[in-house]
Amino acid sequence: MGATSLFEQLDHDRFRATELARGPWDPDALHGGPPGALVAGALEDVVATFARDELTGDDGTTVSFFPARFTAELLRPVPLDELVVETTLRRPGRKICIADATLTGPDGKVCLAATLATIRSQPFDQPRSDEVATPPPASGGWGVKIADGEHVMFARDGVEHRVVAGRFEDPGPATDWIRLAAPMVDGREPTPLERVIAAADFGNGVSKWFDMDEALFLNPDLTVNLHRLPVGEWVCIDAVTRLGTEGVGLAESLLFDEDGPIGRATQSLLVEGR
Repeated sequence: MGATSLFEQLDHDRFRATELARGPWDPDALHGGPPGALVAGALEDVVATFARDELTGDDGTTVSFFPARFTAELLRPVPLDELVVETTLRRPGRKICIADATLTGPDGKVCLAATLATIRSQPFDQPRSDEVATPPPASGGWGVKIADGEHVMFARDGVEHRVVAGRFEDPGPATDWIRLAAPMVDGREPTPLERVIAAADFGNGVSKWFDMDEALFLNPDLTVNLHRLPVGEWVCIDAVTRLGTEGVGLAESLLFDEDGPIGRATQSLLVEGR
């Protein structure tokens, strides 16, 4: 029987990646989305624990924090192997709370470092924003055809795609609705933030200018800024990649759910011929 989740949870902070989290560049390494989402979930937990344990009032009132910014730095390929997540509460506060995390491989080397900046949630009934058109719903899109290969991989088997503008196979901007097709770990639904991070890392892939056999376009980082968490399972990325002349690029994605915009994601790119 094949894997049924992106990771197997071994204990509180130890996980084993499954083939559903595999990336496109190396059969022994992960796509950036699954480990990013895994660490984002751990950071949510450490902030929520701080709020519950330290900020609960004598009358039982609780404080919750909104995940306003997530940044991941992919320091080296994340291995398809056992991984350890370690978290630290860097700035515990009543209004702003910031936590850091590392993801370490079996060789003891840190392969991903991340930060989650959160802001206290409180009622505010006068929202303001420019109107941004919402892409057509996922039901109006078409699936992505990714060539069959000898390996199970995240882009084809771990998520479902519904493209509503552009084409995954063609160069240039594209708009893609993405849904996790497997839980992060068995027995637990992904959090809204985990769904966003897993989808956002596809920005450079769906808006690529080159085929993978022509050039590398690796993102050493991912930053996601949110003003609202998504509702439902589908997250849309409206992605465009811009390339400079120094082998450096930038992928930028507007993020949506079916109710409208929720934020944006950016990825720095290392670009070189193969």
